[in-house]
Amino acid sequence: MSDAFAIDRLRFVTSNQHKFMEIKEVFRREGIAIEWIKKKYEEIQADNTEYISLDSARKLSSEIKGRFFLEDTGLYIDSLKGFPGPYSSYVAGTIGNEGILRLIEGLDRSCHFLTVITYFDGGSYLQFSGILKGHISIEIRGNGGFGYDPVFIPEGHKLTLAEMDIGMKSSISHRSIATQKFISHLRAGR
Repeated sequence: MSDAFAIDRLRFVTSNQHKFMEIKEVFRREGIAIEWIKKKYEEIQADNTEYISLDSARKLSSEIKGRFFLEDTGLYIDSLKGFPGPYSSYVAGTIGNEGILRLIEGLDRSCHFLTVITYFDGGSYLQFSGILKGHISIEIRGNGGFGYDPVFIPEGHKLTLAEMDIGMKSSISHRSIATQKFISHLRAGR
């Protein structure tokens, strides 16, 4: 890890390899190595992505010693009043992208992703959020990424996130935006 930070180990907790690879790429570009704590943990069902992320970090702070961070992400579709939002993981696992396309058929396709990173510094919890605006495609496109990536087209782009390589995706994504805010916080604390 770069010695620019007064952090002995920067650890990211997730069971999702895709999330780890995306966030790792953002840190790599900044010259920072991160450690992956591959761990599945139970998330509460709540109406707020920030609260879900914070609750998970609070619970894990009794199991994981020292500093770590995690993230929670939701897809918010305007015409569905923000649904699936904080229920995105459940919806992806039940109706998937095909179901999302059916739900919004004939409706406005604008939406956004919200990622909330919660960092436990050993004593307190800090949160950093990233929003990526876009719209839902009319069909599933691309073999990369995961989750809703094959149906999400970022504002100003023609490709879905699943059609982008990891470098391109991690330079514009909601996770990248939240991670850059987190890195700025870490740099300010040196």
